[in-house]
Amino acid sequence: MSRIDTLLATMTLREKLGQLNMVASGYAVTGPLLGGDSPDAIRSGDIGNLLNMVGADHVNEVQRIAVEESRLGIPLLIGLDIIHGHRTMFPVPLAEAAMFDPAAWALTARIAAVEAWNDGVALTFAPMLDVSRDLRWGRMVESAGEDPFVTQQMASAKIKGFEGADLSSIGALAATAKHFCAYGPVLAGREYASVDISERALHEVYLPPFETAVKTGVAAIMPAFTNLAGIPMTAHKPLLRGWLREKLGFEGVVISDYNAIAELLHHGVAADLAEAAALALQVGIDIDMVSNAYRKHLPEALARGLVGMEEVDQAVRRVLALKERLGLFDAPYRRGSSPPATVAGGLDHREVARDMGRRSAVLLTNRKGALPLAPQERIALIGPLAHARTEMRGPWGGAARAEDSVTLLEGLRAAVKTDVAYAVGVDIESEDRSGIAAAVETARGADVVVLCLGEAAVMSGEAASRADPGLPGQQQALADALLALGKKVVVVLFAGRPLIVPSLLDKADAVLMGWFLGEQAGPAVADLLTGAFAPTGRLPVSWPQAVGQLPLFFAHYPTGRPYNAQDHYTSKYIDVPNTPRFPFGHGLTYGEVEFADLRTSHAELAADDTLRVTATATNRGATRVEETVFLFVRDVVASVSRPVLELKGFTKIVLDPANSGTVAFDLPARDLGFLDAALKPVLEAGAFEILLGTTADRSRLLTAMVTLKT
Repeated sequence: MSRIDTLLATMTLREKLGQLNMVASGYAVTGPLLGGDSPDAIRSGDIGNLLNMVGADHVNEVQRIAVEESRLGIPLLIGLDIIHGHRTMFPVPLAEAAMFDPAAWALTARIAAVEAWNDGVALTFAPMLDVSRDLRWGRMVESAGEDPFVTQQMASAKIKGFEGADLSSIGALAATAKHFCAYGPVLAGREYASVDISERALHEVYLPPFETAVKTGVAAIMPAFTNLAGIPMTAHKPLLRGWLREKLGFEGVVISDYNAIAELLHHGVAADLAEAAALALQVGIDIDMVSNAYRKHLPEALARGLVGMEEVDQAVRRVLALKERLGLFDAPYRRGSSPPATVAGGLDHREVARDMGRRSAVLLTNRKGALPLAPQERIALIGPLAHARTEMRGPWGGAARAEDSVTLLEGLRAAVKTDVAYAVGVDIESEDRSGIAAAVETARGADVVVLCLGEAAVMSGEAASRADPGLPGQQQALADALLALGKKVVVVLFAGRPLIVPSLLDKADAVLMGWFLGEQAGPAVADLLTGAFAPTGRLPVSWPQAVGQLPLFFAHYPTGRPYNAQDHYTSKYIDVPNTPRFPFGHGLTYGEVEFADLRTSHAELAADDTLRVTATATNRGATRVEETVFLFVRDVVASVSRPVLELKGFTKIVLDPANSGTVAFDLPARDLGFLDAALKPVLEAGAFEILLGTTADRSRLLTAMVTLKT
């Protein structure tokens, strides 16, 4: 018999349910704190999994209790939210998405995994794979943005980075793909609200990243808190058991979100916790996070015939299999042992964080070459986010220490030889304007004002939806006072989402979207402002002109009455344009790249062909540039209406001044397929528009036509 078979044959019901139980943990002088339980709950087998315990000494202390003092000696599974770094804080995921670089995405995940492994952690609740098209939703900050193709690429990169080739190897961390499924389009962008979308959107937009995660080998899946068309995801049998388990063959662990099983009562689909526990177990949820519904109420559900022991045993088997894959049975104290795990090449994690930070920021506007700053310019650095150490980390700060973060004030003073005067002006959310006058006086003696505005870290992330995603507090009043001086003003925005700030975008000489760039935000932004590094970040989301445009994304379906400025009865607003302020892919640099000579390898394609698409890129500027290039397609006539643009690839090209190069994409004809009216995969003959360029703005794309013969 295998180890797992032997354990299952000897386990009591209490011990089995303990393996399905995950509790929140912490640490105090008197010993571990386990969600209201004492360490005796580990000895008795009532607790098989913990979250939020950090530090190899603490982890090994509770692991020793499980392995050496419980009857069966089954090791604990220790999990933690590691969203954009562990000890070293990298840019938030939405910022990282702006790099459009899977190798970089994988590297930050690898570093986070190594650091977490050294802290005794075995599993992370990441990556988040929710396609996000509504910036009111605070968790957009944890996403890869609006496009499912980009999210699929990030899913694969992050999972490979976290898990490596073998979960039992040094530095490997089990990944959890979340939140299954369609958490992003919550009603009105409001956290935890219901979701009601079409089956087509579900299968074409929101499920593909999870299919990629499963095919990549993700260890675990976490269902969303939300309901989908009236069915809570924590009890969604067609998707969790039908699509995930049966269709995709996912054999890993499914972990509920925090207290989500108990919340089935609030959803109105369970009358008591026994029913809630039964519903969750029936759909294939293996681990109950903190609600104690399995541990305390599955015995009643079994007695009432709501579930059977076979379902309990299946869940236990999957949990034990993950622990075995992680090597916990054979080496329970290996994580955090000496020598510590390291990343190949011995990379300096802080230098990687700096590089990722400067590559993630997006230069939105740059009038008359306001940036980079001239070496002799005297700088006034002003605003509540200029010297805000804690805010630079963004939400989900992990195990990082605030004191390790470097602010822009510190980064800029280290980067320039001229004086950098500093004033706060106003606090982020306060209505107090009393500091504005002093900030204005500080600015009078400078040649350029660098104005740091935006959100506090807690204003993005979970439970941080905003109906009015502009500048909070009196920051706009501060900006107005400084813009009125007539000096050059460069704005650096720090936030976890695009902000509705038309006045700044219209009036400032340059605007740099700094997101939350992690612990090296200060040096990273200083590199960009001074020209030590040319901006390369590109928007992974459409930036709206007004909140009323939301949700906003480039891959929308056409309408029978397309926009026509001269025809009143066409699809448009009467107060703002249809178009975003900045399209998906927008981002400036300190040079200019021109694209021309779009070519396709075929005028006609067969189903088994691969289309090669090439174009010539020329650097017309005076500095070396890195440009991101996108490949879009449009199915001209199909059996169902297709999006006006669909992203099929992205790549990068680096060019020295006055140099040219070729960008190339290989597009398999099969990738031109879609789901038909019955949501079955189909590849239809017909004309396809091939579009190449740097943004989702059709007017700036090179185009060609090809015909598919099937």
